[in-house]
Amino acid sequence: MTMPTQAKWPRRCPKKSANTVEGRDANSPRGRTMPSRVCFRLAPTLIVGLMVVGVVSAETAVFRVLPEGKQPDDRRLGRLVHLSKDYFPFTPPATPEQWAEQSERIGRRVKVAAGIWPMPTKTPANAVVHGLVDRGDYTVEKVYFESVPGHFVTGNLYRPKGREGKLPGVLCPHGHFANGRFYDLGANDVRWSLVRGEERFEVGGRSPLQSRCVQLARMGCVVFHYDMVGYADSRQVGHYAGVRPEMNTPERWGYYSPGAEARLQTLFGLQTYNSIRTLDWFAELPDVDPARIAVTGCSGGGTQTFVLLAVDPRPAVAFPAVMVSTAMQGGCTCENASYLRIDCGNVDIAALAAPRPLGMTGADDWTKEIAAKGLPELKRLYKMLGVEDRVMARPLVHFPHNYNYVSRAVMYHWLNKHLGLGFDEPIVEEDYQPLSIAEMSVWNDDHPKPPSGPEYERSLLEWITADSDRQMAQLVPTDRASLERFREVVGGAVDIMIGRGLPAAGEVVAVGREDGELGEWRMSRMLLREQSRNEEIPAVLLEPKGDYDRVIVWIDRKGKQGMFGDDGMPRREIEGFLSAGAAVLGVDLFGQGEFTEDGKPLAKAPMNRDGDKPTQAYAGYTFGYNPPVFSARVHDVLKAVAFARQLAKPEPRVWLFGLDGAGHWVAAARAQAGDVVERAAIDTAGFRFADVAACDDPDFLPGGAKYLDLPGIIALSAPHPVWLLGETEVPPVVKAAYEASGHPESLQKTHIAPDGSTTAPF
Repeated sequence: MTMPTQAKWPRRCPKKSANTVEGRDANSPRGRTMPSRVCFRLAPTLIVGLMVVGVVSAETAVFRVLPEGKQPDDRRLGRLVHLSKDYFPFTPPATPEQWAEQSERIGRRVKVAAGIWPMPTKTPANAVVHGLVDRGDYTVEKVYFESVPGHFVTGNLYRPKGREGKLPGVLCPHGHFANGRFYDLGANDVRWSLVRGEERFEVGGRSPLQSRCVQLARMGCVVFHYDMVGYADSRQVGHYAGVRPEMNTPERWGYYSPGAEARLQTLFGLQTYNSIRTLDWFAELPDVDPARIAVTGCSGGGTQTFVLLAVDPRPAVAFPAVMVSTAMQGGCTCENASYLRIDCGNVDIAALAAPRPLGMTGADDWTKEIAAKGLPELKRLYKMLGVEDRVMARPLVHFPHNYNYVSRAVMYHWLNKHLGLGFDEPIVEEDYQPLSIAEMSVWNDDHPKPPSGPEYERSLLEWITADSDRQMAQLVPTDRASLERFREVVGGAVDIMIGRGLPAAGEVVAVGREDGELGEWRMSRMLLREQSRNEEIPAVLLEPKGDYDRVIVWIDRKGKQGMFGDDGMPRREIEGFLSAGAAVLGVDLFGQGEFTEDGKPLAKAPMNRDGDKPTQAYAGYTFGYNPPVFSARVHDVLKAVAFARQLAKPEPRVWLFGLDGAGHWVAAARAQAGDVVERAAIDTAGFRFADVAACDDPDFLPGGAKYLDLPGIIALSAPHPVWLLGETEVPPVVKAAYEASGHPESLQKTHIAPDGSTTAPF
């Protein structure tokens, strides 16, 4: 790719304003260090010059599209999507090919949300099995092993006696029962459960969690009943810690902090990875048939069940009880993570079990409508895949939220059928002697408890961060093959984090367009509306009076007002574009200009918060269902690019400029826009997602730091031409990506000479 001849322009710029200090814009967000302000001039041959100029100080939105006091008719200005206040329907595809595409994206979404895209380095489990208890027809042992070095999964292993060869296996995650695996219903409550028909036995019924493990062992299965994080023996990390100011530090952070969220480190992710490592260990047991492994749990254990099926193809059968629903999606932090349910819900995620058998129960809770909302759509999917009989839901709405005997009986039938256990139906539980806590607990004098508490939590996240950083470093491309792998992993993650690509042709339309003139240029004010999403952004279009074949999409931290000076006329660089025969399109992104009551940029992102408990401040409750403001602004940049394509015939060449604190939005949009953007100018202003210190900062992007931060996103633009500003040196991953693409000349970094002039790349 040959670049045009470079030109050097003289310095003819206004003096610095009082708002500018050496190397820093006093108005910049968080006082970030920024390069000196720049302006662009286009020669008739569309060669761009770069010169130091003063900061434009105009803050008054003189070019409004809407009447004063009115805001865009944009759904994003309404209530945030909420885990328990919205409806989450599943729309099955029409063909297996469509499902392959849809399921890949949902599965990738779950993996990105869990922080396991790519999968963390699997280290030795170093499993310890001890403390055998013999109950006559089955045995129970204590187990602990390392999911990551020094972090232990704990549980009990049930084995049938008198069986030989490879046996079917069942993993049993529990839900939010008090004390988890150690749960005891109590002498009085179990009697009430007998009266209500929920349990059959006064002794065995006191532990409905142990009951299913015992019965499945008696049916010939090897069963592992393991702890959720923060329950029973798994106390190294607390389950309900929530947001803690002391854990929000630039280094050695804890869960729920901006540092952790910027790297997709969550309790949901830890628990999901624990399940994967549990499956790794369990499938290799000498008496377990790895082709016949089922997973079943209820409530939060049901979430763990369908999530494991979503991210791992190995389990053969699933039975999530009282969890799958189009209503409430899971109220605990361990069931939520940023990106997890944007534009989808639990039925979508559970559908990833297909074509494997998926059985469910409902109760008098959020699952009570599963037979009418969720199951019909799943049946359509399974029928389309040719296995309609492999999905089932039994609503038992005369019981409250439960995994009682009646629900367990449905599960026994399902596993008997699909694991090929060969038992005559009906399968009826027999009484048993529950294990005491001493018989279940894996820790004792010979097996002491591992470290726990805040310092341990910090050290755990240090290991996870270091492992991820090593993986990212190994992804830095060195040739075209490794560049493809980089795009698959980093690009695949960014695609989920941003959430959208370029709108389809004709999807973004001008609404309420008013045409006029501004000096020697044509000027149009309008709303750019993406109709299918009920989103619209105010825009101003400046055009030369003749024909043109290029459109500059100008993105600015002041919104469309950033195109104009104090005198209400286009600023010098905008005039330069127009004089050279290019049109210029400026917009207000979400939270800019006409989106806010005072015209000032949004200071804090709106957040879902249902109370004052530290857990309620968890970012996953907001960004698990709603795009971050950063992503929403990138969506708006993509709207502008999509509209710019329609402005001339034949389709004009689109250049995308992000200066004055707008480079990070443009970098992400450039990565998603493909060939449509011919050239881009990205002024990073030294921005890094890792530096964002609050989850309600509009620049906060969950996962933004994990994938080599902003340079990783810029690298996805290779081999497309990019003019990079705001960096002391070209970031290594950006340089490597352009070299690996075979077009290193497409990446140009500016150099400002002592006289304020520079050579330009276009």
